[in-house]
Amino acid sequence: MKVKKRFSLSRFFMYSFLVVASFISIFPFYWMFVMATRPSAAYNSIPPTITPGERLVENFLAVLDKIPFWQSMWNTLVLCTVVTLVVLFISSLAGFAFSKFKFPGKNALFLAILLTMIIPPQLGIIPQYYLVAKFGLLDSLFGAMIIFFLNPLGIFLMRQYISQSVSDELVEAAKLDGCSNFRIFRSIVLPIILPAFATLGIIVFTATWGEFLWQFTVLRDPESYTIQVALSSLNSTNNVDFGMLLSGVFWATIPLVIVFLLFNKLFISSITEGSLK
Repeated sequence: MKVKKRFSLSRFFMYSFLVVASFISIFPFYWMFVMATRPSAAYNSIPPTITPGERLVENFLAVLDKIPFWQSMWNTLVLCTVVTLVVLFISSLAGFAFSKFKFPGKNALFLAILLTMIIPPQLGIIPQYYLVAKFGLLDSLFGAMIIFFLNPLGIFLMRQYISQSVSDELVEAAKLDGCSNFRIFRSIVLPIILPAFATLGIIVFTATWGEFLWQFTVLRDPESYTIQVALSSLNSTNNVDFGMLLSGVFWATIPLVIVFLLFNKLFISSITEGSLK
């Protein structure tokens, strides 16, 4: 009986902690939604406003009047999708090579890739800008996305997942059957690492969606703006309409929620498999 009570008490504290943590995580998004439905004056009101208002549509129409919202959303969607697909392709191939092949300098090269993760991205803006300008890619989506194609974190995650999930014996058996390296990757490795694909895809997509500094540096034409750059133009005056600004931020967050809901099962299965291993 004592053990049962102790277990119930620990479970109560665990669920209480999860409820509090969930509330803390969700509340900023709820408050953003509340501010998106209120006039700008509600932003600094005391006590704070925590109930939705009636200006969600009005504030959003004001956003549409100020910036090319839908064009910017489309640009961002294209940029994030292309970056995510390219990162998944390059990272999975590189991870496969680093985990299952032996070649001179493999460990040194992998270490060099990992070391790039400790370099602040701001340090590379000037040389990256110079190269992008040299190739005539300024003010283009390709120029805004090209520096994100090589992702050290993605290569590391894929190497770790493939080395644990794909046995060396399976790869050797496929080679004995006459499979080429790329066919082994396509027919054997790829189906096994789909959960890792979902995890890395969500990480890359959300990180690229929230990227601002590089996009702000290379994009100048409003027609090529991503949503982050377009929303920043709403904050360029002293008289900021916070209701309008947060309305734009709220609608710009919806695609991220949709992406997570679509791939969360694979994301969770990837975490579960890792914990079981």
